[in-house]
Amino acid sequence: EALGGAAGAEASILTMGVTRVAAAVVVRADGRVLLAQRPAGKPYAGYWEFPGGKLEPGESPRDALDRELVEELGIVVRRAAPWIVQEHVYPHAHVELHFFRVFAFDGEPVGHDGQAFSWQRPGAFDVAPLLPANTRVLAALALPPTLGITCAEDLGEDAFLERAERAFARGLGLVQLREKSWTRARRDAFARRLVPLAHARGARVVVNGTPDDALRVGADGVHWTSASLAAASSRPGGMLVGASCHSREELARAAMLGVDYALAGPVLATPTHPDAAPLGWDGFARVIEGTRVPVYALGGLASPDLGDALDHGAHGIAMRRGAW
Repeated sequence: EALGGAAGAEASILTMGVTRVAAAVVVRADGRVLLAQRPAGKPYAGYWEFPGGKLEPGESPRDALDRELVEELGIVVRRAAPWIVQEHVYPHAHVELHFFRVFAFDGEPVGHDGQAFSWQRPGAFDVAPLLPANTRVLAALALPPTLGITCAEDLGEDAFLERAERAFARGLGLVQLREKSWTRARRDAFARRLVPLAHARGARVVVNGTPDDALRVGADGVHWTSASLAAASSRPGGMLVGASCHSREELARAAMLGVDYALAGPVLATPTHPDAAPLGWDGFARVIEGTRVPVYALGGLASPDLGDALDHGAHGIAMRRGAW
């Protein structure tokens, strides 16, 4: 069986080729997502997975998603968007999983194969065991929908930190510390003020720089520029790693190195990069299509743009001024 998002597919042993699967991250209004437990008598019985199933000949991933959720759960998708693609090699099958996030649906899930269901909070899953194909997906789901990029060089450090404290109180969960004009000493001193404010509210901070830069100030990870991404041969372990990408090739490299997230843009015109031609939402969707890494849309965005970002395949939005 094509596992990791194929609760209703028939078991099969593959000798060649890749089995393509549509997998659903069904999101409830409270943010919890739906997991299904594989029933007795099927491979990996008792394991938990995201519902879905194999693509039929000539079927698109989205068409398969719609069909499988009717057949397996009895729900009709009203709003869904592509998210990330993952691959996993089981002893019997090589599967390519096309994950969608389902934001709206009609009906209530019913296990047509008698499978159990559980609504789980991203970052705090308490069912086990989980199918191994879902490991990176679970980590990606724990990433918040908004990433804030610091702009203390524009606002002044004290004024920025006041705004940051309010943003963390509102729920901002991830910050990229990027102050390009500052010396390392000034950035470190600022980071030692910002990081405790973030951690007090459960937010994480990544620093533009090296792993040593992050460790020195107690940050949670690093953010690579596209140049740093190109120069990297492996990702640092034990910390969050992000990367700025401007092309499909750079996104592929970020995924190959196993970064946790990427930024891509500019989507709209932005004064930060006035000479860069904006992608627009359709252009952004083309750049990230089939991405193996969750991508934040970047460039000229504000909080009301989050819906458009999600509908075009983004994990969320990154903002420099709008986040604060």
